[in-house]
Parts: sequence; C-alpha cells; structure tokens
Amino acid sequence: MNVLKRHEAIMEQLLAHREVTVAELSERLQVTGKTIREDLAKLEERGLLVRVRGGAMLAQREQFGILPERGPVTRHLAEKAEIAAAALELIEPGDTIALDGGSTTLELARRLPNEPLTVVTNDVYIIGELAFKPEIRLVVPGGSRVRNMLAGPEAVRFVRGLNLRKAFLTATGVHETYGFSIYTGELVEFKRALIETAMHRYMLADRHKFGRIALRTFAALADVDQLIVDSGLDAETAARYAAAGARIVKAPGGSREASASGSEQGQESEGISE
Repeated sequence: MNVLKRHEAIMEQLLAHREVTVAELSERLQVTGKTIREDLAKLEERGLLVRVRGGAMLAQREQFGILPERGPVTRHLAEKAEIAAAALELIEPGDTIALDGGSTTLELARRLPNEPLTVVTNDVYIIGELAFKPEIRLVVPGGSRVRNMLAGPEAVRFVRGLNLRKAFLTATGVHETYGFSIYTGELVEFKRALIETAMHRYMLADRHKFGRIALRTFAALADVDQLIVDSGLDAETAARYAAAGARIVKAPGGSREASASGSEQGQESEGISE
C-alpha cells in the first residue's frame, strides 16, 4: 500500500473511531509501527490529527469527511437546508444537472420536484431518493462502490462525455490556500470531471467547513462559479475568502428548516463528503 493510500486509511479509521493506536493501525495496514508513526507525524503537520501517547486522535472535535455505512449525515441540518433551498432556485425545468455525493446535495435531491429533469449522480443515497420521482430522468455513471459513492475510471470517462448544464458539488474542507478538499482519493478525478464538463459549477458548503483541510485538494476556490453558503457565515470570513478567489453567495435566512426525511434519520456523522 502506497503512502497516500495509507494516509487515507488512517483518516478513515480516525473518522470512524475518533482515536486510534499505532498497534491497531500497524496490524490493519500490515506495516511496521515505525512506518505508522511517520505517517501520523506527516498527517499531524497538515493539521489533520493530533498525536497522543501510543496513537492519534482527530485534530478537531467536529472534524468529519467520510460517511459511515449506516447512513447520511444529519449534522448542521438547518444550514444545509438553507443552502439546498438556495441551490434549488438555480435549477430550471428541463435542466441537465449533476449532483455530487454529500449530505447537502442529498438535501437538494429531496427538494427536487417530481418534474422533467435529468440528474446525473454517483451517490447511492441520492439515487435512492430520486428513484421515487419517476418524472426525473436518473443517470448513474457506474463504477465501483466506495462507501456511499460510485467511483472509478469508467465513471470519469462517462461524465466527460456528457453535456452537463449545472453541477452541484460538495467538499469536506474549504480553505483560502488549499481550496476544496476531501479525504478519499478515488473521488478526486470524478469531481474534477464534473467541474471541467459542466457549463455552470456550484459548490455547496456550510460555514463549519471553512478553514478546514482534508487530505486531497480537488479544486481551487476560483474553479467554481459560485460558493453557496448558509446565512450564518460572518462578513469578515466572507470577505477574506472572496479576496482569495471565491465567489460567495449567501443563502437567504429563513429557509433553515430541515427536511422531514433527513431529521427522522437521527444519524450522525459529510462523510464522503463531503
């Protein structure tokens, strides 16, 4: 296993368990304790974890980046609902859109009316949501399942052959220097394909993701047409990120109700995004 794959695997274990030991990682990844300690040191330098005696823990209590297998995230539902409502206003009847995988795009999918529309997605939760809206033409690129996502070279090739009008993307981290980042390397090329293929690109990110860095950067702030955020983002942060190249659009306040289906799930954890 190469170093990047090990780093991804280490972060996945941390995101699932909050704290891990060198011994556990060494056994799981089949490498020496010395190699694991070197990996932990490199990840600590990037602010992704904090080393403790005999292991490591997440750098931030609220840090997350990979969906657990049990279900989608329900953290920060009010902010996600605001952003999804604002994104919905950008979608027109007959549009061909792509929904990247993530809890905010899942909220957007829940709000889509059962009307003629073409939706391309690789998120199995979004696929399940839209399967019950027969007027929506659902297009699935294929690929191999990586938790809640379908990824792989075939999915990337498929997307690059499409004429997408709008792409709605998500990220785990939004940073002035490191741009938009995620933890899982298998998804980087798919996200890049969406950005490079779509006529219009929208990043959906709540304010809690600002200032965070995940393992893999897949786009710069200026690579999307709009960065749609919730109304709670403070003016100073918005100005700082705008100066770094982001075109920030705040969602109007007052749309902060969570969807009924999302609030009922009672599960925690933007997992793959993200």
